[in-house]
Amino acid sequence: MPPEPAWLQWSRDLQAISQNGLLFSENPYDRQRYESIRDIAAQMMAAGSGHPIDSILPIFTAQTGYATPKVDVRGVVFRNSEILLVREAQDNLWTLPGGWADPNESPSESVTREISEEAGFTTRAVKLLAVFDRAKHPHTPLHPFHVYKLFILCEIESGEPRPSLETLEVAFFPEHAIPYLSLARATPNQITRCFDHLRNPGWPTDFD
Repeated sequence: MPPEPAWLQWSRDLQAISQNGLLFSENPYDRQRYESIRDIAAQMMAAGSGHPIDSILPIFTAQTGYATPKVDVRGVVFRNSEILLVREAQDNLWTLPGGWADPNESPSESVTREISEEAGFTTRAVKLLAVFDRAKHPHTPLHPFHVYKLFILCEIESGEPRPSLETLEVAFFPEHAIPYLSLARATPNQITRCFDHLRNPGWPTDFD
């Protein structure tokens, strides 16, 4: 896939430099310089994305602590060789159940919580299938921060399909009948790769 646009990578880099500088610097003049760098990063992202700077700058200023990639967990659940998908209320499209990992939760705790909340099933995490860099996959729209996506195979222990405030529908799909996907969350190639892992349970974890 083509690389992300340079303006997005530059903006992320400048935002991270600013965030880390504000964390460690005590000199008021240095802090002012890092705030200026953050403003430039926001202006660059606004110019490249077409969004108003007033919607971007608050996102950047809310970031504190050392800048690291954000973590998105996705639950991969099969039943009778069909994969579990949920239809997102936000865009009316389908994806693997999941979302941002929460502090004080392990990856397995985060993904099983997301599956329970979004799909109604109690599951057990059994294998990390993939760790993907979102920027290296054709997700749209682009994201202002660097994101790692964890795809975790889970087995159903109990429960029935149950949508939530975030999901409109819960269903299992065979590989040949995958519905339109929410590309911000999962891509067709990633779903295909999940089925590949189902057919090849001895495969190692994918990464990047």
